[in-house]
Amino acid sequence: MLLHILVFIVTFCIMEFMAWFSHKYIMHGFLWNLHADHHKKDHDSWFERNDAFFIFYAVVSVGFFLLWQNDILEIGLAIGLGIFAYGLAYFTVHDIFIHQRFKLFRNANNRYAKAVRRAHKMHHKHIGKEDGECFGMLVVPFKYFKK
Repeated sequence: MLLHILVFIVTFCIMEFMAWFSHKYIMHGFLWNLHADHHKKDHDSWFERNDAFFIFYAVVSVGFFLLWQNDILEIGLAIGLGIFAYGLAYFTVHDIFIHQRFKLFRNANNRYAKAVRRAHKMHHKHIGKEDGECFGMLVVPFKYFKK
């Protein structure tokens, strides 16, 4: 059981790196066409092509659940839950808290919340695929904690 908890926590932490890596090198790289609408304010729909990345990670998470369920990978459940938990945290912070796709957490005003908002604002300052910064989500560079 302790191994499974540790695998869950490590998977969650690794997902922050995966989010940073895929955001910097994939979303702002060869799959920019899926991510570009996220950097524009004039959307036709509540959904964005960028939402396809959530689907990709959901499929990966479900894949680990299936590996566990079919007795192929004992820690598959812990990995799948770690990916799912990170996706839920990412969705909560990015889509709900920052972009207000649902009108929740509007009054969060602690140091961390302010730093997350500042870092993401700097990321969206660049509307093209080049010259971006702050590609992670939950781990915020220290400079954004200062005013």
